[in-house]
Amino acid sequence: MRGGERVLEALCELHPDADIFTLCHVRGSVSAAIERHRIETSFVQRLPFASAYYRQYLPLFPLAVEQFDLDPYELVISSSHCAAKAVVPPGRARHICYCHSPMRYAWDQYEAYFGPARVGRFAHRWVYRPMMARLARWDAATATRVDRFVANSAHVAARIRRYYNREATIVYPPVDTVFFQPAEIPAGTHFLIVSALVPYKRIELAMEACERVGASLRIIGDGPDRRRLEARAGQKVEFLGRLADEHVRDEYRKALAVILPGEEDFGIVPVEAHACGRPVVALARGGAVETVVRDENGVLFEEPTVGALVSALERAGSRRFDSSKIRASAARFSRERHLHRMRAVIDETISAPAGTRW
Repeated sequence: MRGGERVLEALCELHPDADIFTLCHVRGSVSAAIERHRIETSFVQRLPFASAYYRQYLPLFPLAVEQFDLDPYELVISSSHCAAKAVVPPGRARHICYCHSPMRYAWDQYEAYFGPARVGRFAHRWVYRPMMARLARWDAATATRVDRFVANSAHVAARIRRYYNREATIVYPPVDTVFFQPAEIPAGTHFLIVSALVPYKRIELAMEACERVGASLRIIGDGPDRRRLEARAGQKVEFLGRLADEHVRDEYRKALAVILPGEEDFGIVPVEAHACGRPVVALARGGAVETVVRDENGVLFEEPTVGALVSALERAGSRRFDSSKIRASAARFSRERHLHRMRAVIDETISAPAGTRW
């Protein structure tokens, strides 16, 4: 599980009797702590091949989330990076949205997903642009259904302010710093990426930079870009697919450094790597600047270019990092700290006078 599922798991711990509403659910794809809850799915679940190709039904997501019947509930907590924040709560209910990001592809990352090079000039102009423009208007308009936004980083709080004209409380997502910890094994000479294989992650950038410095690159994760990336990969790039958490932890421990080549809203991977005592090479934008401290627990590069990343990889390879200090930097993102902060936000929101907006 990645960041969104980790947040949901923590919410399930805070509210062990809560019901879960989701667009789609594949049994076994999340932890037992989540799956023991009653899970209700939308009509998207029943559409052809939805479990594998749910992204293709994006235009239907607004209708799907608005059809959930939440009338019996007095507290609604949405975990949203797309449409979940637009659920329609009953008038008496408080709605807290833990926002991982306003819709990336409808706002500032449209070109990365639906640019002419990816979907063709005709579809870019006449299909996806008007569709995403409508989706962006709907996304902004439905922000009024939220009583309180909680952002997973200062970067996302700024995007909420920009696109929704709302303030947000920052609560960093939970990282299991007990599970992710160093081991007495020497670091290897290869670099590692742990990521969904989607356009904005800029996996190609890391592949080309590693090829230029002659370094091996191991990639954990899957996604719609995998086939295209594999076709472009050199001999020193290995795709490992999805791995169990135990194997991901082992890969962190064995890597020379973990690469974060794209702009992340928060980026839970750098903190997991830090908890395992490994440095991170990250683009100096987005959530990474809140977790990666230059030359202390990693290396930051300023521009998303191959040359800039090559220089950063060379610095990371030549620098001696203190793994104990790197590990210590992950403490402020622990699961326990997240639970404490979220419990306080929920209690404060519930106890506030009716009609309070943050």
